[in-house]
Amino acid sequence: MGVHSKPLEHLTNELEVKAPASKVWELYRHLGISQLAAKELKNVIQSIQVLKGDGGVGTVLKLTFVPGNSSYTEKFTEIYDEKRVKVAQGLEGGCLAIGCSMQIVRFDIIEKSKDLTIIKSDIGYAVKKEFEAKHPKPNIQLLAAAAQVAKKFLEQKVN
Repeated sequence: MGVHSKPLEHLTNELEVKAPASKVWELYRHLGISQLAAKELKNVIQSIQVLKGDGGVGTVLKLTFVPGNSSYTEKFTEIYDEKRVKVAQGLEGGCLAIGCSMQIVRFDIIEKSKDLTIIKSDIGYAVKKEFEAKHPKPNIQLLAAAAQVAKKFLEQKVN
Protein backbone atom coordinates (compact mmCIF):
# COMPACT_ATOMS: atom_id res chain seq x y z
CA MET A 1 0.00 0.00 0.00
CA GLY A 2 1.52 3.28 -1.12
CA VAL A 3 1.52 6.68 0.50
CA HIS A 4 -1.58 7.71 -1.46
CA SER A 5 -3.61 4.66 -0.42
CA LYS A 6 -6.94 5.07 1.24
CA PRO A 7 -8.49 2.51 3.58
CA LEU A 8 -10.14 -0.49 1.96
CA GLU A 9 -13.92 -0.71 1.78
CA HIS A 10 -15.43 -3.98 2.99
CA LEU A 11 -18.30 -6.30 2.17
CA THR A 12 -18.91 -8.96 4.84
CA ASN A 13 -21.07 -12.03 5.20
CA GLU A 14 -21.45 -14.11 8.39
CA LEU A 15 -23.12 -17.48 8.74
CA GLU A 16 -23.58 -19.71 11.79
CA VAL A 17 -22.82 -23.40 11.36
CA LYS A 18 -23.72 -26.13 13.86
CA ALA A 19 -20.30 -27.80 13.68
CA PRO A 20 -17.01 -27.56 15.59
CA ALA A 21 -14.67 -24.78 14.42
CA SER A 22 -11.93 -27.36 13.82
CA LYS A 23 -14.12 -29.15 11.23
CA VAL A 24 -15.08 -25.88 9.52
CA TRP A 25 -11.42 -24.82 9.41
CA GLU A 26 -10.46 -28.21 7.96
CA LEU A 27 -12.79 -27.46 5.02
CA TYR A 28 -11.62 -23.84 4.54
CA ARG A 29 -7.90 -24.35 5.29
CA HIS A 30 -6.79 -25.76 1.93
CA LEU A 31 -8.76 -26.26 -1.30
CA GLY A 32 -11.77 -28.06 0.21
CA ILE A 33 -14.22 -25.16 0.17
CA SER A 34 -13.27 -24.22 -3.40
CA GLN A 35 -13.75 -27.78 -4.64
CA LEU A 36 -17.02 -28.22 -2.73
CA ALA A 37 -18.37 -24.88 -4.03
CA ALA A 38 -17.43 -25.82 -7.61
CA LYS A 39 -19.24 -29.16 -7.23
CA GLU A 40 -22.39 -27.69 -5.64
CA LEU A 41 -22.63 -24.32 -7.45
CA LYS A 42 -22.44 -25.55 -11.06
CA ASN A 43 -24.91 -22.84 -12.09
CA VAL A 44 -22.28 -20.21 -11.14
CA ILE A 45 -18.84 -21.87 -11.29
CA GLN A 46 -17.85 -23.59 -14.52
CA SER A 47 -14.43 -24.73 -13.30
CA ILE A 48 -11.67 -24.25 -10.75
CA GLN A 49 -8.02 -24.67 -11.68
CA VAL A 50 -5.07 -24.75 -9.31
CA LEU A 51 -2.44 -22.86 -11.31
CA LYS A 52 0.24 -23.20 -8.64
CA GLY A 53 0.59 -24.76 -5.18
CA ASP A 54 -1.23 -27.33 -3.04
CA GLY A 55 -3.64 -25.18 -1.03
CA GLY A 56 -1.07 -23.53 1.22
CA VAL A 57 0.35 -19.99 1.11
CA GLY A 58 1.37 -19.14 -2.44
CA THR A 59 -1.36 -21.25 -4.07
CA VAL A 60 -2.87 -19.57 -7.13
CA LEU A 61 -6.46 -20.50 -7.96
CA LYS A 62 -8.48 -19.58 -11.06
CA LEU A 63 -12.28 -19.72 -11.02
CA THR A 64 -14.09 -19.60 -14.36
CA PHE A 65 -17.74 -18.60 -14.15
CA VAL A 66 -20.74 -19.76 -16.17
CA PRO A 67 -21.11 -19.18 -19.12
CA GLY A 68 -17.30 -19.30 -19.17
CA ASN A 69 -16.38 -15.87 -20.39
CA SER A 70 -15.36 -14.36 -17.05
CA SER A 71 -12.92 -15.56 -14.45
CA TYR A 72 -11.21 -14.59 -11.22
CA THR A 73 -7.68 -15.50 -10.15
CA GLU A 74 -6.41 -15.23 -6.57
CA LYS A 75 -3.33 -16.10 -4.57
CA PHE A 76 -3.43 -17.38 -0.98
CA THR A 77 -1.22 -14.93 0.91
CA GLU A 78 -1.78 -15.79 4.57
CA ILE A 79 -2.99 -18.85 6.49
CA TYR A 80 -3.05 -18.76 10.29
CA ASP A 81 -4.04 -22.12 11.76
CA GLU A 82 -4.10 -20.90 15.38
CA LYS A 83 -6.52 -18.05 14.53
CA ARG A 84 -8.30 -19.97 11.73
CA VAL A 85 -7.80 -17.15 9.22
CA LYS A 86 -7.13 -17.44 5.50
CA VAL A 87 -6.40 -14.47 3.22
CA ALA A 88 -6.20 -14.35 -0.57
CA GLN A 89 -5.32 -11.47 -2.87
CA GLY A 90 -7.12 -11.04 -6.17
CA LEU A 91 -4.72 -11.09 -9.12
CA GLU A 92 -7.13 -10.61 -12.04
CA GLY A 93 -10.83 -10.61 -12.81
CA GLY A 94 -13.58 -10.01 -10.28
CA CYS A 95 -13.68 -6.43 -9.02
CA LEU A 96 -10.23 -5.82 -10.54
CA ALA A 97 -11.79 -6.14 -14.01
CA ILE A 98 -14.33 -3.37 -13.36
CA GLY A 99 -12.23 -0.66 -11.73
CA CYS A 100 -10.84 -1.85 -8.41
CA SER A 101 -7.12 -1.52 -7.75
CA MET A 102 -7.13 -4.16 -5.00
CA GLN A 103 -9.29 -7.06 -3.84
CA ILE A 104 -8.52 -9.03 -0.67
CA VAL A 105 -10.66 -12.00 0.39
CA ARG A 106 -10.49 -13.07 4.04
CA PHE A 107 -12.13 -15.97 5.85
CA ASP A 108 -12.36 -16.05 9.64
CA ILE A 109 -13.63 -19.26 11.24
CA ILE A 110 -14.88 -18.11 14.65
CA GLU A 111 -15.67 -20.58 17.43
CA LYS A 112 -18.79 -19.52 19.37
CA SER A 113 -19.07 -22.75 21.37
CA LYS A 114 -17.94 -26.37 21.09
CA ASP A 115 -20.44 -27.11 18.31
CA LEU A 116 -21.27 -23.65 16.92
CA THR A 117 -19.05 -21.73 14.53
CA ILE A 118 -19.34 -18.55 12.49
CA ILE A 119 -17.97 -18.44 8.95
CA LYS A 120 -17.06 -14.80 8.36
CA SER A 121 -16.28 -13.97 4.73
CA ASP A 122 -14.93 -10.51 3.96
CA ILE A 123 -13.90 -8.79 0.75
CA GLY A 124 -11.72 -5.71 1.18
CA TYR A 125 -11.36 -3.59 -1.92
CA ALA A 126 -10.12 -0.25 -3.21
CA VAL A 127 -11.52 1.58 -6.23
CA LYS A 128 -9.22 3.26 -8.76
CA LYS A 129 -9.62 7.05 -8.68
CA GLU A 130 -10.88 7.21 -12.29
CA PHE A 131 -13.67 4.71 -11.48
CA GLU A 132 -14.87 6.28 -8.20
CA ALA A 133 -17.97 7.85 -9.81
CA LYS A 134 -19.15 4.39 -10.95
CA HIS A 135 -18.24 2.88 -7.57
CA PRO A 136 -17.60 -0.70 -8.67
CA LYS A 137 -17.98 -3.36 -5.97
CA PRO A 138 -16.96 -6.98 -5.74
CA ASN A 139 -19.75 -9.52 -5.41
CA ILE A 140 -20.00 -11.11 -1.93
CA GLN A 141 -22.83 -13.40 -3.10
CA LEU A 142 -20.49 -16.18 -4.25
CA LEU A 143 -18.76 -16.28 -0.85
CA ALA A 144 -22.16 -16.26 0.88
CA ALA A 145 -23.34 -19.13 -1.35
CA ALA A 146 -20.10 -21.07 -0.66
CA ALA A 147 -20.67 -20.61 3.10
CA GLN A 148 -24.23 -22.00 2.70
CA VAL A 149 -22.81 -25.01 0.84
CA ALA A 150 -20.23 -25.50 3.62
CA LYS A 151 -22.96 -25.23 6.29
CA LYS A 152 -25.12 -27.87 4.58
CA PHE A 153 -22.13 -30.20 4.04
CA LEU A 154 -20.76 -29.83 7.58
CA GLU A 155 -24.10 -30.07 9.37
CA GLN A 156 -24.98 -33.26 7.46
CA LYS A 157 -21.53 -34.67 8.26
CA VAL A 158 -21.79 -33.84 11.99
CA ASN A 159 -25.36 -35.15 12.47
